[in-house]
Amino acid sequence: MADPSQTAAGAGRSGGPPTYPPPQTAGLSAVLERNIQALQARRKREEVEATLQDRIADRITRFTGSMRFVYLHLLLFGGWILVNLGWLPVVRPWDPSFVVLAMIASVEAIFLSTFVLISQNRMAAVSDKRADLDLQISLLAEHELTRLVTLVSSIADHLGVKTEVDAELDVIRQDVAPDAVLDEIEATQAEEKRK
Repeated sequence: MADPSQTAAGAGRSGGPPTYPPPQTAGLSAVLERNIQALQARRKREEVEATLQDRIADRITRFTGSMRFVYLHLLLFGGWILVNLGWLPVVRPWDPSFVVLAMIASVEAIFLSTFVLISQNRMAAVSDKRADLDLQISLLAEHELTRLVTLVSSIADHLGVKTEVDAELDVIRQDVAPDAVLDEIEATQAEEKRK
């Protein structure tokens, strides 16, 4: 007959290591992988559904927010200034008062700020959607936890188990009303502003 301490089931009781290792997790759970894929698919779909103007504004904003844009401006504006100060005698100055350079920079700033605002508005809309999703998930989790508390409380009552948190259970069993919470937050903020 085999020694029980040598079997996989008996190894834990004898204090020695099991004869085979426990199963390894495969990394991400199937639910997490599904959620990641769903989010990636959603982002790709939103990129495809973006209007031509949004895509152009995003590309311009990405380029103007890069170091290549900075280097290009250093080269162009630096060269313009050097030539028009007369420090490069091989090229004749064409804008010694820098009026044209100032006008170009001003017009460029107007357009760049517009493109940045367009991109920020689009990102704000995406952020609002994500905040709404976060709120809905939080409310769903709160509702499920409330139901679990009610179930566990009923089981405890049925078994006659008493705890020190029994007095709080009536409050915990109630779902949170998000509109009431927002009203309270707004009232508190308004009161703080008056002080």
